[in-house]
Amino acid sequence: MYHRMMKVSLIIPAYNEEKYIGACLKAVIQNAPDIYEIIVINNGSTDTTSEIVSTFANVRQFNESKKGITCARQRGFVEATGDVIAYIDADTRMPHGWYETLTTQFTNNSHLVCLSGPYVYYDQGSFQQFLVHLYWYVAIPIYRAIGFMVVGGNFAIRKEVLEKMKGFDTTISFYGEDTNIARRASRFGHVQFNMKFVMYTSARRLQREGFWRVGYVYVVNFISEALLHKPYTTTYNDIR
Repeated sequence: MYHRMMKVSLIIPAYNEEKYIGACLKAVIQNAPDIYEIIVINNGSTDTTSEIVSTFANVRQFNESKKGITCARQRGFVEATGDVIAYIDADTRMPHGWYETLTTQFTNNSHLVCLSGPYVYYDQGSFQQFLVHLYWYVAIPIYRAIGFMVVGGNFAIRKEVLEKMKGFDTTISFYGEDTNIARRASRFGHVQFNMKFVMYTSARRLQREGFWRVGYVYVVNFISEALLHKPYTTTYNDIR
């Protein structure tokens, strides 16, 4: 089939992720065994992240000394050689079917420039899971009204589109970077937020900072970036 020929580069930024990166890479290899390339961007880690990554023979690793998620994503874009560049976080665990959804959507829709979907938290209680599920369904009408939405740790974009966009805005430190990508990509085609394109991830930020606070900060920055073209929040905490 044609989608088997699609070259997908998977980029995983990592900063001090020794607790998560091994499980992340194992899930990728298990659920996307024929993916074109896997690239980890080591963003100045001081723990054993690099050593753990080096035990995976088919994973390419690059060091990016300039700290920040957008700098790491940009380095991944520079190093990637695939037709589509996918981004996940180091604390994610790719589920079965994720890679097939990606290749099918991009193959069958020539107008699709960027694909994203929701998180499911693998280390949260049932009530918190319910709240998160409710959050995503409340977000869908906003997405449909504005026309774009991306989750930073779960999206894929055509490389040619990212080239036209001149990559990531590295002046953004953390919050709003995903909406910035979604907004700029929407100028070149369809940005799809697909509820079936699910990525499992850690709830460590929700657990540390609280569900309502995290939800509020993300909503405020989504609105600010979407309407004013700049994030509202300029500082963030590394949660490890």
